[in-house]
Amino acid sequence: MKHHDYETKSVCSRIISFDLDGNVVRNIRFLGGCPGNLKAISKLVDGWTVEKIEEYLLGNTCGGKPTSCADQLAKGVRAAYDEDRGA
Repeated sequence: MKHHDYETKSVCSRIISFDLDGNVVRNIRFLGGCPGNLKAISKLVDGWTVEKIEEYLLGNTCGGKPTSCADQLAKGVRAAYDEDRGA
């Protein structure tokens, strides 16, 4: 299992921390943002694959922003997974 910290862009949370075990995402933590909603998302998707997180969360927006904390999570886990694979 490898730990990752993803610096978000254009959202209230600043960093998303998570562990990758192959393509399975675990131990998700958001620094900043809406604590209740982000704790709930972290619990709901813990143990999901990178692909499943992308399927459900990629493209979600927040207010007038082109992204959201959920969208940033999907982008972050994909970037980390690709980096781990050397892609």
